Amino acid sequence: MLLIAFLTFGCRNGEQKEEPQKPSNQVTKVITVTSDLCWDIVTDKAIYAPGQTVHFQSNGTPTENTKVRYRSGSAIISDAPLTEAEWTWEPPSQDGVGYLVEVYRQKNDSVQQIIGTIGVDVSSDWHLFPRYGFIATFDKSKTKSVIASETEFLNRCHINGMQFQDWHYKHHWPCPIKNNQILSEFTDIANRTNSSEVIRNYIEEQHRYGMKSIFYNLAFGVLDDAKNDGVKEEWYIFQDKNHSQKDWHDLPDNWKSDIYLVDPGNEAWQNYIADRNEDVYQHFAFDGYQIDQLGNRGDRYTYSGQKINAPKAYASFINAMKKRHPDKDLIMNAVSSFGSQNILETGNTMLAYNECWWDEAEFNSLYNVVKANNAYSRGKAKTVFAAYVNYECDRCDFNMPGVLLTDAVMFALGGSHLELGDHMLCREYFPYAGCTMSSALKENIIRYYDFLTAYENLLRGGGDEEKLVVTSQDSKAAINQWPPKQGKIASFCRKQGNEHVIHLLNFISADQLSWRDMKGTMPAPRVVKNLSVQVTVTDKISHVYLASPDYHGGALAELTFEQKDGKVSFCIPNLKYWDMIVLN
Repeated sequence: MLLIAFLTFGCRNGEQKEEPQKPSNQVTKVITVTSDLCWDIVTDKAIYAPGQTVHFQSNGTPTENTKVRYRSGSAIISDAPLTEAEWTWEPPSQDGVGYLVEVYRQKNDSVQQIIGTIGVDVSSDWHLFPRYGFIATFDKSKTKSVIASETEFLNRCHINGMQFQDWHYKHHWPCPIKNNQILSEFTDIANRTNSSEVIRNYIEEQHRYGMKSIFYNLAFGVLDDAKNDGVKEEWYIFQDKNHSQKDWHDLPDNWKSDIYLVDPGNEAWQNYIADRNEDVYQHFAFDGYQIDQLGNRGDRYTYSGQKINAPKAYASFINAMKKRHPDKDLIMNAVSSFGSQNILETGNTMLAYNECWWDEAEFNSLYNVVKANNAYSRGKAKTVFAAYVNYECDRCDFNMPGVLLTDAVMFALGGSHLELGDHMLCREYFPYAGCTMSSALKENIIRYYDFLTAYENLLRGGGDEEKLVVTSQDSKAAINQWPPKQGKIASFCRKQGNEHVIHLLNFISADQLSWRDMKGTMPAPRVVKNLSVQVTVTDKISHVYLASPDYHGGALAELTFEQKDGKVSFCIPNLKYWDMIVLN
């Protein structure tokens, strides 16, 4: 006799319940799981070191039959009555583990109702499972209450690292020091007024939640007054062998300056900018340096006429920065994957950061990036995508189907998405906030980041891709192996230990195969209910589990199944954007 927990989907907001179809030859005791996600739960940190106590707060009122359950993957760590709206938990001591916390009501012996969920990450270092965000505005409008509100939302999404974009004074002189004094206010490259106090307040608030604060700067940018600040002519990059035309990045006329480029592999420049970074670390409590580049610029030359090997120079620059400040985190952007191998093979960057553009615009491009990064870093660097969805949209809400399908794919492939900050990111100029998040998107984003955090070990904990044959056994929808096809469900599979992890991603209604959803036209997916699925697998399967960020706050359920002649058959109750199936 198998003890099976069935998910019963679609019970929120008065929707009709639908029981999954059960294989006719299975005799089971069915525990029906429903949900009414009426409890909002928050934690006091975005990430916890092993041994730290987790503090929970909620807006709920426990009743006699309210319980709380802590899961790591499919394993239940503990399950106990819940008597207070605020409570604490001592997680196991293991490092690098994600947990799903489920608050539920035991309605009777056969029915449980999920009323709230939240993810918890217990990791000694944020780079084990990075969830990277950003801050891009630092003027006096960012009062302490505004900063607290922004950071509270980011903490709810478990963002554990924050990039400070265009926070600095000058690219070659980032710390706002003049006449040996820190400026209380100063202008950035766009001539916006920034406040040193606001920057410090952001760092302080982020550190309170366990987040890391990372300052942004190019590896090789200087302004037109750089000579006055000690930058030498011999350090520049040139478009010709005779050093007659400096390489430069054009910016609007009303900005402070265009950006001129120096050789990141030049040792004298490395020493110069490392000294400037020393100023930054002395006056601001930053935890590291987000290094930027500008992609493949073609043939460029040093002052002496030598052709520059930019990827090799990037590696040299990273190693020099790490040598000068070994206790600080380093991250370097690989624009369109340019230089990614050299960057990651240094072993000195905390994660794999890829800014994707038109040449990596397909959903399958994301797969290729993650696969390459895993190879270059030997599986040590987790991928973070700087990828701008709805790029051509302006002064409107983000298109939720485009955002959620993109996040579903990125998370299922083992990556994460740099998109959350003091607004949601839509352009490469981070301060630009042309698109806004609807309340519905905010609610769904929280569920997706809970899922990314709670199931981080299944999603990002290693393992090997496997080409399991996953097929539909009825006419409701067709399933194909990755890469995705319009009009079908794409399956992507990974083997981790004794578990087969199968991701089903819904492209049935997709109007394109680009994650960019440039004009915001991606339609909401057609929801597939009670889909009969068969998986060809030779291992003896003992359990089949299902979880989705689209239903029940990601709560896990066990499905009935039949295994015969090397095939496992089961029924998927609902598929909206993304379901994760685990064969144990």
